[in-house]
Amino acid sequence: MSKFILAFCLLTLLLLIACGSKSATVDAGKVIKSAPIGNLTVALSNSSGQIKHGGDQFFITFKDSSGKPVDVGAAALTFHMPQMASMAAMNDSATLTTTDTPGVYRAKANVETAGEWQVQVSFEGPAGKGQTSFSVTAQ
Repeated sequence: MSKFILAFCLLTLLLLIACGSKSATVDAGKVIKSAPIGNLTVALSNSSGQIKHGGDQFFITFKDSSGKPVDVGAAALTFHMPQMASMAAMNDSATLTTTDTPGVYRAKANVETAGEWQVQVSFEGPAGKGQTSFSVTAQ
């Protein structure tokens, strides 16, 4: 009987370790730019602290006034460069995927060229609805 209890306790301990709470935050790296979006703040970040033209990966994080990530539900991000001279306007959408931390999304985008872009961010979900735009320079 004592072997059964010992085995049960060991199994329970292993289960608790395996299913224990995941880290509450994702290491999103250095903030590239942040801006208000409704009553929240949105931030773009990655390990280098810069957006690079071509294929790039970064994080987008929505936080409340205390700095805690907030689940916003569906989110979208587009890089927009207006028409200049003979160059047509460009719109490069990012693909967002959720992380283990609600309110923090992994993003992938193919920013076509270096230069100043308008980042357009929107969300709709548990935190309501919001949108904003701000400028970012792609290297």
